[in-house]
Amino acid sequence: MLDEFDQEMATTRRVLERVPSEKGTWKPHEKSFSIGHLAQLVARMPGWISLTVNHPKLDLSQATPYSYEPTDTLLAEFDRHVKEGRAALASVTDDQMSQPWALTMGERNLMTLPRGVVVRQNINHLVHHRAQLTVYLRLLDIPVPSVYGPTADERWS
Repeated sequence: MLDEFDQEMATTRRVLERVPSEKGTWKPHEKSFSIGHLAQLVARMPGWISLTVNHPKLDLSQATPYSYEPTDTLLAEFDRHVKEGRAALASVTDDQMSQPWALTMGERNLMTLPRGVVVRQNINHLVHHRAQLTVYLRLLDIPVPSVYGPTADERWS
């Protein structure tokens, strides 16, 4: 899983680097997240890996609210979370990955799954939101970096 994690995080960083700080409140639709909040979510998501590996649950009632941060700040937060997430993945055992992990909202249990399943879902969830960011970039006419192949803005040589 480390090779996949490394590849997805490198790609995610390339996308996150292009988020314009000055457009933080921009939304493609009134029901959509703003680009600043979506970028902050993507910057935080690698931290979910270490949280899942190192703790038995996450209580969403204790979650940090969204704010608008400059892209440089988000990149520093992303890099810190990637480092912590990678270290957690490198040290986790198969036995730990099979142990239950819970997502709660206060006393309410929202789900309980094996840690390994949750880690995989966390990576998939991050990829989903990274893809949303690429759409936001396109709508803002910001060049979209290569993700799994060339884009209209970045060709493979």
